[in-house]
Formats: sequence, C-alpha cells, structure tokens
Amino acid sequence: MYASDFVQSFREAAPYIHAFRGRTFVIGFGGEALEQGRFASLSHDINLLVSLGVKVVLVHGARPQIDELLKIRGITPRIHLDRRVTDSDTIEIVKQAVGWTRAEIEAQLSVALPDSPMAGANLRIVGGNHIVARPLGVIDGVDMQYSGAVRRVDTQAITQRLAAGELVLLSPIGYSPTGESFSLSMEEVAAHTATSLKADKLMYLVDTPTGVHSASGQLLREFSPEEGQAWLESSADHLPGEFRLCFASAIKAAGLGVKRCHLVSQSVDGALLKELFTHAGSGTVVSDAPLVVLRQARFDDLQRLLQIIRPLEQEGKLVPREEEMIEINLDHYTVVEHDGKL
Repeated sequence: MYASDFVQSFREAAPYIHAFRGRTFVIGFGGEALEQGRFASLSHDINLLVSLGVKVVLVHGARPQIDELLKIRGITPRIHLDRRVTDSDTIEIVKQAVGWTRAEIEAQLSVALPDSPMAGANLRIVGGNHIVARPLGVIDGVDMQYSGAVRRVDTQAITQRLAAGELVLLSPIGYSPTGESFSLSMEEVAAHTATSLKADKLMYLVDTPTGVHSASGQLLREFSPEEGQAWLESSADHLPGEFRLCFASAIKAAGLGVKRCHLVSQSVDGALLKELFTHAGSGTVVSDAPLVVLRQARFDDLQRLLQIIRPLEQEGKLVPREEEMIEINLDHYTVVEHDGKL
C-alpha cells in the first residue's frame, strides 16, 4: 500500500474510531473459526477493537468440535428442528468440546509476542456463569433433554467487567438454578446477550465470502427486520443451517432494539475491520433504522463539513469559501450520513 493510500484509509476510519469508543459490541462466531488457524488473525482484529476503547463480548460456538468428539466416541447425533438432542452422554461431550474450544480461544487472545500485532496488549479475558438456562423440554413429541434455551443474562456482571476494560467471553452452555448444565446455540446466546445489554452492534461471523447474497450472487447490504424476515422465508431452503440461524437471530435482535446487526465473513482476513471502519463495509446489516440517511446540514455538522470540503478546495475541485459563509448558508447544504457518520 502506498503511503497516501494508508493515510487516506486511516482518515476514513477516524470518524468510526471516535464514534465506537465506549460502545458495546457482541460478536458471535462458530467453532469453524478455529479450524485451519483462521482465528489467529481474527484475534488480532478483536484485540484492536478493545485497544480502541470498544467494549467487546465474544460468544463462541463449538459445533464442529462437538461433532468430532461424537464421531470419535461412535455416537450418532440426533437432530430435531436444527437442534441437537442432547442426552446424558452427549452433554458430557459438549462440556469437553466447549472447554477445549474456550481454552484455544483464550490462548490465541493471550498472544503478546514482541513481533505480533498484539505486542503489549495485555488483554484480560473473563467469563463465568453469566447465562441462566432452561430446558427446551418436549418439542413435537421429542424430548430435547439437555438442549436448552437462554432464560436470563446476568447483564450487571457483564457490564461491570466491560467497564473494567476486560473482554467477556461467553460459551454456549448455560446453567439452571438447580445446578444442571444445558447445551445452547451460539446464535441465541449472542442475540439474547446483545438484546439484554442494549448493545450498539451484534455481529455474526459467518462462513461465506461476504454477507447475504441474492440468487444472482449480488451482495445484499441492508435489510430492515421485516425485509430480512421476508427474504429469509423465501430463501430458507437454500441456506446452510448455521447461516440461517445467524440471520434469523440478527433479524430478531434488530426487532428488539439492537441498533445494528451485521453478518460478516469469518473466512476473509480483515472482513470484520472493513465492515466497521470503511464506508463500503464488507457484509450485510439488519437495522430498524436506515443505514444511509440524506438530510439537510445542521450547525453541529460544520466542522466535519469543513474537513470534507477543505481538501477538495486545495485540489482545485471546489471554489474556496470562508468558514463564516459556509456557516451562514448551512441550510443550502445536503449531507449523507452512513451509520451515523457524515
């Protein structure tokens, strides 16, 4: 990258850096992210978000790790309505797989070698019994046993940890008041956590090159919850199960007040940062409010407006104007907001 390109990219990211400081992001990803060493680069990007002042809650899955252990033990999984039926033998395997997956994630997030992007990071990771669960019970005559659903999220404990500058890592296991463990879906845990925390963003890392695509392969960048639900119902038969769960959970969370719900590729290096810190983004957003808004300029836009105009004046593309004249004629200016940025 040429120096001028780097400077321009950094300047483009600056408004987002300012806007995201102190905000809460919930990021959910499947156990596939740990395969083939892909989580290493993702851990660097997550660490960067924390270093920029973003409050991050990570929710990890463990489906491929659980499936592998079931295969080794010679246990054939039972699936009902896209959920694994978790009997007493399977819940023990779930605990083992989740424990291993969590340990690997924590190890990657703890890297602090001098020549690595996380040098000097000293990232602190915390977890705990933050998810209270309940059994799914009997569905269509099938006893789901130790497959569960989220009953409640301990938002007070999570908020305290985030305020202390720590990263909160949640696993897809919840606990009942009677001391039982229940296997949960990563998608539900992430959506329920984002909704309970009133998070600014819920982000799912999905196993596709980008976000949601049309039948012709075009990236669909933005949905309202209603549009997303209609698209999901018309396309459900052609979508992978995990992707369908992520999209459905994003739609639900957006409808319950999460400002922005994103679907971003976990297989493309840097897709998370591109989605957050560039105008074009890299994935799909589900939001109850439009991502792009055209409106009349206001007084509090003045300084940002000057930052946009001055370089164009210096390049001879615009006639120079005094700041006072721009301020007087602000009602003559129309601006575009993208995700709240001018």
